[in-house]
Amino acid sequence: MPKIKIVTDSTVDMSNEMIKKYGIEVVPLSLSIDGENFLDRVDITPSEFIRKMNAAQELPKSSQPPVGVFLELYDRLGEDGYDILSIHMSNGLSGTVNSAENAAALSKANVTVIDSLFISKALSFQVVEAAQMAEDGKTIDEILSRLETIRSQTKLFVVVEKLDNLVKGGRIGKGKALIGSLLHIKPIASLENGVYHPLANVRSHAQVVKYLVKNLAEDAMGKTIKKIGIAHAEASELVAKLKTAIFTTTGYENVDIEFTTPIISTHTGAGAIGFMYYVE
Repeated sequence: MPKIKIVTDSTVDMSNEMIKKYGIEVVPLSLSIDGENFLDRVDITPSEFIRKMNAAQELPKSSQPPVGVFLELYDRLGEDGYDILSIHMSNGLSGTVNSAENAAALSKANVTVIDSLFISKALSFQVVEAAQMAEDGKTIDEILSRLETIRSQTKLFVVVEKLDNLVKGGRIGKGKALIGSLLHIKPIASLENGVYHPLANVRSHAQVVKYLVKNLAEDAMGKTIKKIGIAHAEASELVAKLKTAIFTTTGYENVDIEFTTPIISTHTGAGAIGFMYYVE
């Protein structure tokens, strides 16, 4: 039976230790800040990106990996005897999946490309599960069936601290942002089927925590919390409050926390968090 190698992209928000533990291949997206180009997590870290973004004149831009980068990786892994399962951020947010699919069509290797419909820690839920199952000798079909279940049970929420980047990105008007800033509005949105949907506007971290934990508790009623992840852009204080409330409400304490991918922080700005979980 062929070995299976898991490939993903740099929006996965996983620690280097976990990536090495499972031998996961991570293909970086490209970032451009005031004309200076970087490979995500290769020659710039998420925290370095935040500092450069805050000092930049314009909103940074991101680009999916070229088809050739995927093709070279797939061919190399195929020559090493691997079948490949390539799991990526939502196609609704980036063309990364399309680049991977085009490369798969050209590659001599046996490549299956999956749109996770998510990003960040929610993407990592699927990537880690796939890597663990591959280690256990499961087939591609068995892994795909399991990932479909995880996707259907995953929730992702994004909370924005400041509205500046939403204005720069053309997602809200300056007038609306001014009113929102005066009222200390913190928008909360969900990612469903790869598309962001506004859910609520709250005015304090306490209300953010209450809203998110309430959703978790309702979804987990009568079920088991399998994983919870928080990704943040310099929002350690809010993360700490949320983690405490999660434990107080549910008893769950194994919350996985990472500094978020620049792909998210470009749109949300500093102070934002992504809150993700899945239950069964």
